[in-house]
Amino acid sequence: MRYSAALTTEVHEVARSHLLRSDGQEDVCFALWYPSEGISRTTALIHQLVLPESGDRKVHGNASFFPAYIDRVIGLALEKEAGIAFMHSHPLGRGWQGMSQDDKRTENRLAGPVFGATGLPLVGLTLASDQSWCARAWEKGSDDKYRCKSCETVRVAGDALRVSFNDSLIPPPEIGEELMRTVSVWGPKIQQTFARLRVGVVGTGSVGSIVAESLARMGVSNLELLDFDYIERKNLDRLLHATAKDIGKPKVEVLARGLRTSATAQTFQVNPHHLSITEEEGYRIALDCDILFSCVDNKPWARSVLNHIAYAHLIPIIDGGISAETMPGNAGVKRADWRAHVAIPGRRCLACLNQYDPGLVQADREGMFENSSYISGFAADHPLLRRENIFVFSTAAASMEMLQFIAMVVAPCGLANMGAQHYHFVGSILDIEDKWECNPNCYFTTIVAKGDRSGITVTGEADAPNAKKSKGGIGAWIKNLLSGR
Repeated sequence: MRYSAALTTEVHEVARSHLLRSDGQEDVCFALWYPSEGISRTTALIHQLVLPESGDRKVHGNASFFPAYIDRVIGLALEKEAGIAFMHSHPLGRGWQGMSQDDKRTENRLAGPVFGATGLPLVGLTLASDQSWCARAWEKGSDDKYRCKSCETVRVAGDALRVSFNDSLIPPPEIGEELMRTVSVWGPKIQQTFARLRVGVVGTGSVGSIVAESLARMGVSNLELLDFDYIERKNLDRLLHATAKDIGKPKVEVLARGLRTSATAQTFQVNPHHLSITEEEGYRIALDCDILFSCVDNKPWARSVLNHIAYAHLIPIIDGGISAETMPGNAGVKRADWRAHVAIPGRRCLACLNQYDPGLVQADREGMFENSSYISGFAADHPLLRRENIFVFSTAAASMEMLQFIAMVVAPCGLANMGAQHYHFVGSILDIEDKWECNPNCYFTTIVAKGDRSGITVTGEADAPNAKKSKGGIGAWIKNLLSGR
C-alpha cells in the first residue's frame, strides 16, 4: 500500500501561518485526520488543526510540547473518531524534508499512544520554508514496534493544486526531445510535476478521449481511464482512436491502445478500467488519483459521486459538458454551449453549479433512466435526453477543461482559478461565473476532508450493468468478429 497526505488550501494557510514563524524558530501543532482508502493508496486527509493553547508547548529554537496538549488532542480525536497528525516546521529547509534523530524519537514515542487510542497510525508532517510538505505514517508491525512509512506525495488543493513529491519514491523523470516545445512554455520543474501526477479520466467518450490524448501528448505519465461503455457505430464521428473495427469493444481499451502510441513521456502507464465511477471498485481506483477529469454523460449519479470525491477526499474534479439544440424540424443550430469548472473545497461544488439535479440521483441509482415509461414523463428538451454534439464541440469542451487543469497546476502570474467558464457558440460569448462559494446549507461543505468517515455510501451496482447489457456492447463485438470486420 502506498501512502499520501492531503489538505485544503485553507488548512494549509493556517498551518503555514502558525508553523513558519517570523522569528525563524521551529514550531509544532497537532491535527485530526481521516483515511481515504484507494485500491493501492491510503491518503491521510487533514481535517482540522488543533493549535496549541497557552502552556501547551515551548519554543526554544526547536519546539517541544507538554503532556496536557497531546491528552487534549486524543480526547478530541476520540470524540470525532479521527486519527491524529503531528506537524512541525523546518524553517531552514526547502523541498521534501528528511527527519532528524529528534524528529524520529518524538514521533516514535507518540505512535504507540496515538494508535492505541484511535486505532489509526500517527501521521507526521513537516513544513519547509518554501511551503513544501513531507509526510509519513507510523505503522505497527507484527513485533509491536512502530516503523515510519514515507508518503509519496502531499497535495494542497483549492484555487491551485500544489503537490510536494518524495523524490526517493517518485523521482523526477527525464524529459525527452519530444517535449522540448512543451517545456519551453513553463520550464522543466513544472513539467516534472505534470509527469508525476496520477490523473484519472472518468468517461472516455468524445470529450474524455480528447482530454486523455492531450494529457498523453503533454507528458503526463500515469493515467487511469474509467468507462463502462462499449463503442457503437454512432460514436465513430466523435470518438478519438476508434474505427469501425472497434465497434463493440470497450471504449477504455481502444483509447488506451491509441494513447500508448501518442504518449510523449519517457515512461508511460495507462490503466484502462471497464468500470463505472458509481461502482465500488471504480470509485476506489479514482481515490488513487491526484486529480480527476469528469467527462461523464448527463446522468446525475456519476456527477454526485465525483462531487463527493472532490469534497470528502480532496481530489480536484475538472468537470465540463456540452449542450446543443437544433431549430424545429432539425433545420439548423439554435444554440450550442459548453462549459468547464473545477470542484474542490474553496470553489463551488457541482450541485451548486447546477451540473446535476440532486433530486434525481436516487432515481438514477435505481436504474429508472433505463425505464422508458419513467423517462417518457420528461419534456423532449430535458437535459437528460439531449444528445446533440459534433467532434468540434467536443474538442472545444476538452480544451476548456484542459486549460482549467493547466491553470491549477501552473498558476500563471499567480492566477490558478480561472472561474467557472461557460461559452456560447451562437454569439461567441464567454461567461465567467461570478459566484465563488457554495450555496448556504450546501451538504458537501459539511463533509470536507472526511474521506471514508463521511457517513454515506455513494456507490452501487445499477448503472454499469445496464450499460454492459446495452445493444452496443459485447453482442455487437461478437457480431463484428463473426462478420470479419
